[in-house]
Amino acid sequence: MDTMEALIAGGWLMLPLLGCSLLAMIIIIERLWTLRAGRIAPLGLAQEVCSLVARGQVNLFWLEAHSPLGGVLAAGLRNARLGHEQVRARLQEAATAVIHDMERFLSPLGTIAAITPLIGLLGTVVGMIDVFSVIVSGEGASRTADLAVGISQALVTTAAGLTVAIPALMFHRYFQRRVEDITVRMEEQASQVVEFLAHHPGGLALAESSDTGREGERLEADGRIAPKVKPS
Repeated sequence: MDTMEALIAGGWLMLPLLGCSLLAMIIIIERLWTLRAGRIAPLGLAQEVCSLVARGQVNLFWLEAHSPLGGVLAAGLRNARLGHEQVRARLQEAATAVIHDMERFLSPLGTIAAITPLIGLLGTVVGMIDVFSVIVSGEGASRTADLAVGISQALVTTAAGLTVAIPALMFHRYFQRRVEDITVRMEEQASQVVEFLAHHPGGLALAESSDTGREGERLEADGRIAPKVKPS
C-alpha cells in the first residue's frame, strides 16, 4: 500500500493527521535551527565582557547585537549604577524573556504529540463501527469489500497517529532538555559577570554606538555618572 492508498483507506481523519505531521515537521526544523547553543549563549562571552570592563569600556550596542546572552548581559550592565541587586534583577528579567523565546512553539509540538494518537483512536472506532454495521445488517458474507474498508480505516488511522506522535514527543522532550541546558549556560556566564562587577574596583564605562550616534556614559565606582570631559 503506497501513501496515496493509505490516505484513501484512512478516510477523512487522515486530513487532520496529515496537517499535524506537516506542522510538527515545520516546528522541528525551525527549533533545530533556532535552539543552537552557540547562537544563543556562545561560550567565552562572559570572559570577553569582563575583559572589556577591565579595560574600561563596554560597547552595549555591540553586546546586544552579539547574541541573546549578550542582550541579557547588556541589560544588567545598564543598571550597574543601581547596585548589584538591581543588576541581578535585570539579568533575571532579560533571561526570562530569552527563555520564553526559546520555548516558542514547544507547546504546539507537545499538543500534536498528545492529540494525534487520539485522532488515530477515533479512526479506529469509526472503522470498527462501519465493520459492525455491515455484520449486523446480515450481509457480511456478501459485503466483504465494505468489511475490508472498515478494518483498513481502523488500522491505517491508528498507525498514522502513532507515526506522527512518536517523533513529535521525542523532539518535544529533546527541545525541553536543550532549553534547560542553554538556560544553565546563560546563568553561569551571567553569574560570572556579576561576580566580576562586584569585585571590580574602578569605574565602568558604557559605550552606546548606534546609528544615532549616542555618546557613552561612565560610571564611577560609587555608582555616580562621571561628568563628560571634552577633548582639549
